[in-house]
Parts: sequence; C-alpha cells; structure tokens
Amino acid sequence: MKIQVYNSKIETSKKAAQQAAEILKESINRKNKATFIAATGLSQTDFLDDLSQDPKIDWSKTEMFHLDEYVGIPETHPASFRKYLKERFIEKVNPGMVHLINGSSDKPDEEVARLNQLIADKEIDVAFIGIGENGHVAFNDPPADFETKDPFIVVNLDQACKKQQVGEGWFAGLEDVPSKAITMSVSQIMKSNDIICTVPGERKAEAVKKCFEGEISPNCPASILKKHENAFIYLDQDSAQLLKNST
Repeated sequence: MKIQVYNSKIETSKKAAQQAAEILKESINRKNKATFIAATGLSQTDFLDDLSQDPKIDWSKTEMFHLDEYVGIPETHPASFRKYLKERFIEKVNPGMVHLINGSSDKPDEEVARLNQLIADKEIDVAFIGIGENGHVAFNDPPADFETKDPFIVVNLDQACKKQQVGEGWFAGLEDVPSKAITMSVSQIMKSNDIICTVPGERKAEAVKKCFEGEISPNCPASILKKHENAFIYLDQDSAQLLKNST
C-alpha cells in the first residue's frame, strides 16, 4: 500500500485518475482488454469525471463491474448507484461491457448468485474505490467479513453508514435508508491487481487515521488495504490531517 497526499480535492482526483487511466491503457495494450470495478459516492465524482476525459482509453475494450448497491430502491431513486454510474460515467464513456447490480430484485440472493457467476473467472485489473466515514470498503461495514470467498454478498447497513448517506444528501432521514445492500466482498476487492482508493475531505480524516495507522481489523475494514502491495491511497490535506506520517 502507498499513501499519497495532495493539496486539494481537485488535485487528488486528477492524480488518481491519471494513474487509473495508465493502468487501463497498459492492460488494453497488453491483452486487448481491461476489467475494472467502479464505485460511487461523493469521493468518486471528480475522479470519475477526470477519468472519463482521457481520450486515449479505448473504452470499447473494457469491462466494468459495479461495486455495491442498495436493496429495495428503484434505479430512478436519487440515491441509486446504478443511476449515479449511468449518468456520471457509463453514458460518457460507454464501456464495452457493463455489469450493474440490480438492487430492485425482490430476491437479492438470486441476484448475488448471478453476479458471482459473472465474475467468477475474471481477472480484475483495477478497482476504483473509496472508504466510508466508518472505515467501510464498498458496503462492508464494521465488523466486516474478511473471510468469505463469495465475490458478492448481501449485508446489513450499520447506523454510521446510514448517517453518512443522510449527511451527504442522498436520503431525507435515517428511516429512508435501506437496511440491506448487495456489495462486493472484501476478499474479491483484494483480488484486484491494482486498487485506486480516492478519499478526499475532512469527514474522512478519522477513518483514514484508524484504518491506515491502526491495526488491520474487521472493525476498520479499509485497514485490509495495507496487505495489498498495489493499493494506492489518494488523500487531500483535509483527509490526511490526522496522519502522523504520509508521503
């Protein structure tokens, strides 16, 4: 794992997008294809916008997997991650193949089985992720399951996660946030060849300190990234303010 700190959120997103673009282009040059994982949320908005503007990525040769999605809300809901990705990224770059999570399914276990079959034999070149205020990666809230080998799982969302979603304006109140989500598991994220983790903003400073200067623990899910030699953590001055050591 390598932590990189930049002066502003804008610079952080641009630098992360530059490395992400190079990874995608290298994979396409080497094997005529690149497979990646895309996340959502406020931390990813500028990053995805910057990435979509690179004219040298042949997006027709890419395959995209969706990181996580709420269970029980339609794609038309303002908080839908499918809606977010389509409007802010997919419709801009048109990846060759896209696998979105159907959170509207009334049988989430069947949707998980479908996704697990799709990703089972895939080599993931790079995962684009953030971390939550509670230290989660995807919707793997603490204590996260570090042991399951299933690529996608159904999880219960904790109170801190729900508060973040309300605080960011996705829902009017806690009672409106779904109780469950379909998420890519920690073990599947860690199987990615490279991980680009973009974490700007003061709201993430406490989670950044706990995850990257504390012990590796399911109670700080993103701490597992310290075990990945090609995990690149992009911070700004605000999110890095509590760290004792950073580069």
